[in-house]
Amino acid sequence: MPLANVESARFWRDTRFRGMECLSATFLTHEYAPHAHDTFSIGAIESGTQIATLSGRREETGPGDLYLIDPGVIHDGAPGGEGYRYRMIYPDTKLFVDILEDVTGKAFQATPSFSGALPRDPQLANAFHAAHRTLESGAGALEADEGMFSVLAAIFARHGRTIVVPVDTQERSAVARAREYLVENFDSDIGLEELAGVAGLSRAHLIRAFRKEYHITPHAFLTDRRVQVARRLLRQGRMPADIALECGFADQAHFTRHFKARTGVTPGQFRLG
Repeated sequence: MPLANVESARFWRDTRFRGMECLSATFLTHEYAPHAHDTFSIGAIESGTQIATLSGRREETGPGDLYLIDPGVIHDGAPGGEGYRYRMIYPDTKLFVDILEDVTGKAFQATPSFSGALPRDPQLANAFHAAHRTLESGAGALEADEGMFSVLAAIFARHGRTIVVPVDTQERSAVARAREYLVENFDSDIGLEELAGVAGLSRAHLIRAFRKEYHITPHAFLTDRRVQVARRLLRQGRMPADIALECGFADQAHFTRHFKARTGVTPGQFRLG
């Protein structure tokens, strides 16, 4: 499928999958800032190429490659060559587990994860595109359910795993305290000295250790956290202007710029999706 010569993005929430967020987009120049989702990010490119950095590793992907990104994993994305068109879904962990249990008929007693974020699998990528197009077309519930249920179960069977909790260290505990402080105080103007005090590290050590652990700076993490909270408020129908100030952004323009850099759509598009 050839690329269009203009950028476009269609965002919607699919009621057949408990309001799961869905996106189909063409990006020619748009670049995602480093960000994370509180859901899985699952998708594939239809045409063109994208250059993405995940967990500090930079890769170029195209048709036949899958995006299988766990919740909380920092990633970005930029057009490779002339741009790309792709399709994405963002199922939360509970929905994903329920789908796996429905398809297999067995209880899933662990947290699902993916062993590789960008595997090459043309067969499943094509199956995902077909299932996603069925969702986007507004097809009947049974047809949509069967297509997406089947492809998600197949993707997990081939590329999935269960999460192994990493061994804790003193430095990891320190940056975890800083991260939790940012999560809880996202609407405040937090300074580096204040955050370093929470972590019990020097300012330079905190920045270095935080980036090593989360592949993002504390400030970028705070901005991303604000955008995540804003997404939830927009889903509730709140107005972007009110959310901008409530989430700690300087103004609505500042909010819109950072929101689109992490979601690909404006707050208004996201609210109405």
